Amino acid sequence: MLNFFKSKSKKHTIGFYNIENLFDVYDDDFTRDDDFLPTSEKRWTVKRYRNKLRKIGFVISNIGQEETKKHPAILGLAEVENADVLTDLVNSKHIEDFKYKFVHYDSPDERGIDVALLYDDTVFKVAHSETFSLELFDEDGKIDHTRDILLASGLFEGLELHILVNHWPSRRSGDNETEYKRMKASSKLSEIITNIKGKNPNAKIVVMGDFNDDPASNSIKQLVNDQGLFNPMNTLLSQDRGTTSYKNKWNLFDQILITHNFFERKSKTLRFLKANIFDEDFLKLYDGKYKGNPYRTYVGKRYKGGYSDHFPVYMIVSKK
Repeated sequence: MLNFFKSKSKKHTIGFYNIENLFDVYDDDFTRDDDFLPTSEKRWTVKRYRNKLRKIGFVISNIGQEETKKHPAILGLAEVENADVLTDLVNSKHIEDFKYKFVHYDSPDERGIDVALLYDDTVFKVAHSETFSLELFDEDGKIDHTRDILLASGLFEGLELHILVNHWPSRRSGDNETEYKRMKASSKLSEIITNIKGKNPNAKIVVMGDFNDDPASNSIKQLVNDQGLFNPMNTLLSQDRGTTSYKNKWNLFDQILITHNFFERKSKTLRFLKANIFDEDFLKLYDGKYKGNPYRTYVGKRYKGGYSDHFPVYMIVSKK
């Protein structure tokens, strides 16, 4: 039976995407970006850079499109080198008409990769932004320079909203060996959320990022329990599905978590509707041993010309 009564609610997409090493082609004397130069073994040329921008822009333009019929209102990003690559991205072929703005700060990460936030200024008005550093040390006592946590606060459709974008320390040296770093990141993030709630106990908060941990990992469970968050990604990880794959095992490192007031039923509020992984077929390898895995830009030093080694995640919210 056809429904002739249109819903009065507005639907929007809020997402997150680790875009796998979006570097420009210029040498930065202060970071370890030597792999991403035209003269490097990876041969990171202007042509390859532009191809990457075009492809990532195409992905962004499609996240949540099926549900909302429009581009994402907010998108957190991981693995961007600097503000210049973000400027090139928002001016790239598939998203230039959206007139995205962005929030970005250079972090102390040794490779020079940062987090950032793209946003549609007609939907989300950023009033305040800042970053928070993680004080981490390796087992030998050396400082481990990693990505900052980015906070952007403002009005989303006229309603207060806080976005926290994360990219926690990797598992490169081993899951158990590096867990303490992600536990510290979890504690730092919890501290930031506590401060936000101290100013407004009813603040709506969205936490997103590449946490390098799954929903059932100790760092995520600690965060959820300490702050009473809801993790809609809990049910999405399976043997056949996740956001990134290693040795044919899926992980769901990319997640979006929210405060429980996204389930309020009163009028003039933001409400959570659904969350999902954006893993359309065009983002996947279509044959071979790793069929179904993310279609990457590089595998080691071999150029593949794909999108990213991660799938984006997103949630749909409505305002009545």
